[in-house]
Amino acid sequence: MRPALTVVNATSKQTASVIFFHGSGDTGPNVLEWVRFLLGRNLEYGHIKVIYPTAPVQKYTPLNGQESNVWFDRRSVNIAAQESKKSMSQCYESVNQLIEDEVSNGIPASRIIVGGFSMGGALALHTGYHLNAGLAGVFAHSAFLNRNSIVYESLQSSSEQKEQLPELRMFHGERDTLVPIEWGVETFKALQSLGVNGTFQPLKNTLHELKKSSLVDLQEWILEKLPPLENNVQNKL
Repeated sequence: MRPALTVVNATSKQTASVIFFHGSGDTGPNVLEWVRFLLGRNLEYGHIKVIYPTAPVQKYTPLNGQESNVWFDRRSVNIAAQESKKSMSQCYESVNQLIEDEVSNGIPASRIIVGGFSMGGALALHTGYHLNAGLAGVFAHSAFLNRNSIVYESLQSSSEQKEQLPELRMFHGERDTLVPIEWGVETFKALQSLGVNGTFQPLKNTLHELKKSSLVDLQEWILEKLPPLENNVQNKL
C-alpha cells in the first residue's frame, strides 16, 4: 500500500530524490510545514524532488493500542525493546514501493537519500542499511535502533563492500527526554563498528525536535551527496 505523499518538486529537471519520513503520530504535510517554519522556506532544489510520505493509521502499542499515523508498531519506546518484525516487514513493502517508483521515473537508487525524524529516522536506518544499501545517503534526527535490531544482523551478514554503504548523518538534541541522546550515540557507534561512515552531531539546548541549524547542515549535505548532473549526463537519464 502506497502512503499518501506530499511533494516539493524540483524547480527544473529532476535528477535526484530525498524521502523524508515523519515521526510517530505526525504526517508528511506537518513535517513540510515544520521544515518551512524553521528554514523560512521549503527544503528545495533545482534538481531534487523532496518527498514527505504519511504513514498509515494503525494500532500503536505505546499508546495502549490507540490508532495513530505510525510507520510500524513497537512494544515500547525503549532501546532495549524487541522489534516487531511482522510490523516492520509490512512497513518495508511501502518503503520499497516508494523507492521503486522513483527508480521507475528514471532516478537511480544511487541518487536517492532517505531520512527522517524520530520513528522516521529509525525507518530511514532500516531502509538504508537493511533494505537497500545502494542509496546515496541516510539521515536520522532524534532517532535510535533497538539493540538487537535486524539492521545490525543485516550489516553483519552483508556481502556489500563497506565503502558502498550509504553515508550517515545523525543529529540529536542533548536535552531530548523522549529519545535520550545516549540511545542515539549507542546506535551510531554500533553502526560505525559495522562499517557505516558518517557523523553524529549533538545539538545543544535541544529537546525532541528539529532545529534550524541541523536543517541548514542537512540542506548542504544533501547537495554535497546529490550534486547537479552535467547536461550530457542528464540527457541520458
